[in-house]
Amino acid sequence: MRREYCKSYSVELRREMEMLVFGHGGAAAIVFPTSQGRFYEFEDRGMVGAVADRIESGALQLFCLDSVDGESWYNWRVPPRRRIVRQMQYDRYVVDEVVPFVRVQNQAPELVATGCSFGGYHAVNCSLRHPDVFTGFVSMSGAFDLRKLGFLGQYNDQDCYFHLPLEFLPNLEDEGILEQMRQRTYVLATGVHDQCWNDNERLAAMMRAKGIPVRLDVWGDDAGHDWPWWQRMAKVYL
Repeated sequence: MRREYCKSYSVELRREMEMLVFGHGGAAAIVFPTSQGRFYEFEDRGMVGAVADRIESGALQLFCLDSVDGESWYNWRVPPRRRIVRQMQYDRYVVDEVVPFVRVQNQAPELVATGCSFGGYHAVNCSLRHPDVFTGFVSMSGAFDLRKLGFLGQYNDQDCYFHLPLEFLPNLEDEGILEQMRQRTYVLATGVHDQCWNDNERLAAMMRAKGIPVRLDVWGDDAGHDWPWWQRMAKVYL
Protein backbone atom coordinates (compact mmCIF):
# COMPACT_ATOMS: atom_id res chain seq x y z
CA MET A 1 0.00 0.00 0.00
CA ARG A 2 1.29 3.44 -0.91
CA ARG A 3 1.75 5.56 2.23
CA GLU A 4 2.96 9.15 2.02
CA TYR A 5 3.68 11.59 4.84
CA CYS A 6 3.15 15.25 3.95
CA LYS A 7 3.98 18.41 5.89
CA SER A 8 3.48 21.94 4.66
CA TYR A 9 2.90 25.44 5.91
CA SER A 10 -0.73 26.54 5.91
CA VAL A 11 -1.29 30.16 4.95
CA GLU A 12 -4.79 30.09 6.42
CA LEU A 13 -3.73 28.61 9.76
CA ARG A 14 -0.27 30.21 9.89
CA ARG A 15 1.35 27.01 11.07
CA GLU A 16 2.72 23.72 9.79
CA MET A 17 0.11 21.05 9.09
CA GLU A 18 0.69 17.33 8.66
CA MET A 19 -1.14 14.69 6.67
CA LEU A 20 -0.95 11.01 5.73
CA VAL A 21 -2.04 9.80 2.31
CA PHE A 22 -2.90 6.16 1.69
CA GLY A 23 -3.41 4.70 -1.76
CA HIS A 24 -2.84 5.67 -5.35
CA GLY A 25 -6.28 6.24 -6.86
CA GLY A 26 -10.00 5.67 -6.79
CA ALA A 27 -12.54 7.68 -4.84
CA ALA A 28 -10.84 10.34 -2.74
CA ALA A 29 -11.79 10.65 0.93
CA ILE A 30 -10.67 13.47 3.21
CA VAL A 31 -10.50 12.04 6.73
CA PHE A 32 -11.07 14.17 9.83
CA PRO A 33 -9.80 12.82 13.18
CA THR A 34 -11.86 12.61 16.37
CA SER A 35 -11.79 15.30 19.08
CA GLN A 36 -8.32 16.89 19.11
CA GLY A 37 -7.05 13.88 17.18
CA ARG A 38 -4.00 13.75 14.96
CA PHE A 39 -3.39 12.90 11.33
CA TYR A 40 -2.09 9.41 12.23
CA GLU A 41 -5.16 8.43 14.26
CA PHE A 42 -7.00 6.68 11.41
CA GLU A 43 -3.99 4.45 10.85
CA ASP A 44 -3.23 3.83 14.53
CA ARG A 45 -6.84 2.91 15.30
CA GLY A 46 -7.07 0.27 12.59
CA MET A 47 -9.30 2.20 10.23
CA VAL A 48 -6.83 2.17 7.35
CA GLY A 49 -6.32 -1.54 7.86
CA ALA A 50 -10.08 -2.08 7.80
CA VAL A 51 -10.26 -0.80 4.21
CA ALA A 52 -6.79 -1.88 3.10
CA ASP A 53 -8.16 -4.10 0.33
CA ARG A 54 -9.96 -1.17 -1.30
CA ILE A 55 -6.91 1.06 -0.96
CA GLU A 56 -4.53 -1.51 -2.41
CA SER A 57 -6.87 -2.25 -5.33
CA GLY A 58 -6.98 1.41 -6.31
CA ALA A 59 -10.66 1.89 -5.40
CA LEU A 60 -10.04 4.30 -2.51
CA GLN A 61 -7.49 6.92 -1.52
CA LEU A 62 -7.44 8.43 1.97
CA PHE A 63 -6.13 11.88 2.89
CA CYS A 64 -5.90 11.89 6.70
CA LEU A 65 -5.82 15.41 8.12
CA ASP A 66 -4.60 16.91 11.35
CA SER A 67 -7.04 18.87 13.50
CA VAL A 68 -6.88 22.22 15.22
CA ASP A 69 -9.67 21.38 17.69
CA GLY A 70 -7.40 22.29 20.59
CA GLU A 71 -7.11 25.78 19.10
CA SER A 72 -10.79 26.10 18.18
CA TRP A 73 -13.75 24.31 19.77
CA TYR A 74 -11.74 22.75 22.61
CA ASN A 75 -9.72 25.84 23.46
CA TRP A 76 -11.42 26.67 26.75
CA ARG A 77 -8.80 29.36 27.50
CA VAL A 78 -10.23 31.78 24.95
CA PRO A 79 -13.72 33.25 24.46
CA PRO A 80 -16.16 31.61 22.02
CA ARG A 81 -15.57 34.24 19.34
CA ARG A 82 -11.93 33.26 19.03
CA ARG A 83 -12.90 29.58 18.88
CA ILE A 84 -15.21 30.10 15.94
CA VAL A 85 -12.66 32.29 14.14
CA ARG A 86 -10.15 29.43 14.33
CA GLN A 87 -12.80 27.00 13.06
CA MET A 88 -13.44 29.31 10.11
CA GLN A 89 -9.72 29.35 9.33
CA TYR A 90 -9.67 25.55 9.46
CA ASP A 91 -12.60 25.39 7.05
CA ARG A 92 -10.73 27.60 4.60
CA TYR A 93 -7.59 25.50 5.06
CA VAL A 94 -9.52 22.38 4.04
CA VAL A 95 -11.25 23.91 1.03
CA ASP A 96 -8.55 26.27 -0.23
CA GLU A 97 -5.42 24.25 0.57
CA VAL A 98 -6.22 20.57 1.16
CA VAL A 99 -8.72 20.12 -1.66
CA PRO A 100 -6.38 21.56 -4.34
CA PHE A 101 -3.62 19.28 -3.01
CA VAL A 102 -5.96 16.30 -3.27
CA ARG A 103 -6.97 17.23 -6.81
CA VAL A 104 -3.37 17.33 -7.96
CA GLN A 105 -3.03 13.68 -6.91
CA ASN A 106 -6.54 12.45 -7.62
CA GLN A 107 -8.97 13.66 -10.29
CA ALA A 108 -11.70 11.10 -9.55
CA PRO A 109 -15.21 12.57 -9.62
CA GLU A 110 -15.86 11.38 -6.05
CA LEU A 111 -14.52 13.53 -3.23
CA VAL A 112 -16.08 12.66 0.11
CA ALA A 113 -15.46 13.79 3.67
CA THR A 114 -15.46 11.25 6.46
CA GLY A 115 -14.79 10.96 10.16
CA CYS A 116 -15.87 9.40 13.43
CA SER A 117 -17.43 11.17 16.42
CA PHE A 118 -16.21 14.80 16.32
CA GLY A 119 -14.55 13.98 13.01
CA GLY A 120 -18.07 13.16 11.81
CA TYR A 121 -19.09 16.69 12.73
CA HIS A 122 -16.25 18.12 10.65
CA ALA A 123 -17.09 15.86 7.70
CA VAL A 124 -20.77 16.82 7.74
CA ASN A 125 -20.17 20.51 8.39
CA CYS A 126 -17.60 20.83 5.62
CA SER A 127 -19.64 18.84 3.10
CA LEU A 128 -22.89 20.71 3.72
CA ARG A 129 -21.15 24.08 3.64
CA HIS A 130 -19.44 23.22 0.35
CA PRO A 131 -21.68 20.95 -1.77
CA ASP A 132 -19.94 22.37 -4.83
CA VAL A 133 -16.69 20.79 -3.61
CA PHE A 134 -17.66 17.55 -1.86
CA THR A 135 -19.74 14.83 -3.47
CA GLY A 136 -20.85 13.46 -0.12
CA PHE A 137 -19.97 12.47 3.41
CA VAL A 138 -19.69 9.34 5.53
CA SER A 139 -20.18 10.18 9.19
CA MET A 140 -19.71 7.43 11.76
CA SER A 141 -21.21 8.30 15.17
CA GLY A 142 -21.08 12.01 14.37
CA ALA A 143 -21.66 14.52 17.17
CA PHE A 144 -23.57 17.52 15.84
CA ASP A 145 -25.16 19.38 18.77
CA LEU A 146 -22.20 21.56 19.71
CA ARG A 147 -24.29 23.81 21.90
CA LYS A 148 -25.36 20.89 24.04
CA LEU A 149 -21.70 19.92 24.31
CA GLY A 150 -20.98 23.32 25.84
CA PHE A 151 -18.58 24.79 23.28
CA LEU A 152 -20.37 28.12 22.94
CA GLY A 153 -22.32 28.68 26.12
CA GLN A 154 -24.83 31.48 25.43
CA TYR A 155 -22.66 33.03 22.74
CA ASN A 156 -24.06 33.31 19.24
CA ASP A 157 -23.23 35.12 16.01
CA GLN A 158 -23.66 34.52 12.29
CA ASP A 159 -20.33 32.71 11.97
CA CYS A 160 -21.29 30.23 14.71
CA TYR A 161 -24.64 29.70 13.03
CA PHE A 162 -23.09 28.72 9.71
CA HIS A 163 -20.86 26.11 11.38
CA LEU A 164 -23.74 24.38 13.20
CA PRO A 165 -25.61 22.18 10.70
CA LEU A 166 -28.48 21.56 13.12
CA GLU A 167 -29.10 25.32 13.06
CA PHE A 168 -28.38 26.50 9.53
CA LEU A 169 -29.88 23.57 7.61
CA PRO A 170 -33.55 24.01 8.65
CA ASN A 171 -33.45 27.64 7.44
CA LEU A 172 -31.61 26.98 4.18
CA GLU A 173 -33.81 28.20 1.31
CA ASP A 174 -31.33 28.71 -1.54
CA GLU A 175 -32.62 26.30 -4.19
CA GLY A 176 -29.32 26.31 -6.04
CA ILE A 177 -27.45 25.04 -2.98
CA LEU A 178 -30.24 22.62 -2.03
CA GLU A 179 -30.27 21.17 -5.52
CA GLN A 180 -26.52 20.55 -5.31
CA MET A 181 -27.06 18.73 -2.01
CA ARG A 182 -29.84 16.65 -3.56
CA GLN A 183 -27.33 15.29 -6.08
CA ARG A 184 -24.84 14.22 -3.41
CA THR A 185 -24.43 10.99 -1.41
CA TYR A 186 -24.75 11.35 2.35
CA VAL A 187 -24.37 8.58 4.94
CA LEU A 188 -25.02 8.84 8.68
CA ALA A 189 -24.09 5.71 10.62
CA THR A 190 -24.63 5.30 14.36
CA GLY A 191 -25.44 2.55 16.86
CA VAL A 192 -28.16 1.57 19.30
CA HIS A 193 -25.83 2.30 22.23
CA ASP A 194 -24.27 5.41 20.70
CA GLN A 195 -24.70 8.63 22.67
CA CYS A 196 -24.86 10.50 19.35
CA TRP A 197 -27.82 8.50 17.99
CA ASN A 198 -30.26 11.34 18.63
CA ASP A 199 -28.04 13.88 16.85
CA ASN A 200 -28.00 11.64 13.79
CA GLU A 201 -31.77 11.16 13.81
CA ARG A 202 -32.30 14.92 14.06
CA LEU A 203 -29.90 15.72 11.24
CA ALA A 204 -31.37 13.05 8.98
CA ALA A 205 -34.89 14.41 9.58
CA MET A 206 -33.75 17.94 8.74
CA MET A 207 -32.09 16.79 5.54
CA ARG A 208 -35.14 14.82 4.42
CA ALA A 209 -37.38 17.80 5.16
CA LYS A 210 -35.32 19.70 2.59
CA GLY A 211 -35.57 16.89 0.04
CA ILE A 212 -31.92 15.92 0.53
CA PRO A 213 -31.45 12.13 0.28
CA VAL A 214 -29.56 10.71 3.24
CA ARG A 215 -28.88 7.16 4.34
CA LEU A 216 -29.29 6.80 8.09
CA ASP A 217 -28.16 3.43 9.44
CA VAL A 218 -28.61 2.64 13.12
CA TRP A 219 -26.53 -0.44 13.82
CA GLY A 220 -27.88 -3.06 16.19
CA ASP A 221 -25.92 -5.88 17.80
CA ASP A 222 -25.08 -3.61 20.78
CA ALA A 223 -23.23 -1.16 18.50
CA GLY A 224 -21.67 1.69 20.45
CA HIS A 225 -19.40 4.71 20.15
CA ASP A 226 -15.98 3.11 19.70
CA TRP A 227 -13.33 2.12 17.22
CA PRO A 228 -14.24 -1.56 16.70
CA TRP A 229 -17.66 -0.48 15.44
CA TRP A 230 -16.20 2.26 13.26
CA GLN A 231 -13.82 -0.24 11.70
CA ARG A 232 -16.80 -2.37 10.72
CA MET A 233 -18.67 0.68 9.43
CA ALA A 234 -15.70 1.77 7.33
CA LYS A 235 -15.73 -1.58 5.55
CA VAL A 236 -19.37 -1.01 4.60
CA TYR A 237 -19.39 2.66 3.62
CA LEU A 238 -15.92 3.64 2.40
